[in-house]
Amino acid sequence: MKTATDELATALAGCANGNRTALRHIFDLEARRLVAVAERILRRRDLAEEVVQEAFIRIWTHAHQYAPERGSARGWIYAIVRNRALNMLRDGSREHTVAEVEVLQESDQAAEVLAAWHRLDRDSRLRDCLGALEEIKRNGILMAYVGGYTHGEIAGRLRIPLGTAKSWIRRGLSSLRECMA
Repeated sequence: MKTATDELATALAGCANGNRTALRHIFDLEARRLVAVAERILRRRDLAEEVVQEAFIRIWTHAHQYAPERGSARGWIYAIVRNRALNMLRDGSREHTVAEVEVLQESDQAAEVLAAWHRLDRDSRLRDCLGALEEIKRNGILMAYVGGYTHGEIAGRLRIPLGTAKSWIRRGLSSLRECMA
């Protein structure tokens, strides 16, 4: 009978060989507990979910570094999550308080950033491509690339989780690239 630790070790070996199903198996077995660990450290669910998302990317890209003789697969996975959560905690200066976000929401710069799209030449390909995006995604991209807002600031302004803001911006940029090509 295979233990959960054996399953995780086998799944990590699968990830090292490029097996996406193996990564999904690790996710199914451990994601809830990993979020709980990160949330205990960070005391915020949205940040904990972001840490776990980043951890799974690291698990996928670094699975080849796991060495069973140096420790359990579960310990290796949880160490990645703990370290990412602690790094985020240390880098907390990037996160803004609710009061700071509310000030950003009312700033004149916000209106200026969103007005940048309207100032583009009406016949511009960039304007057409930006116009094809959902308004909230377009606003996120404009805030990031015109206003210089961080993903955390954008998430606060748009009242969405940080991971969602990052995903929307990444997908929006991908759509822009395709449209502009």
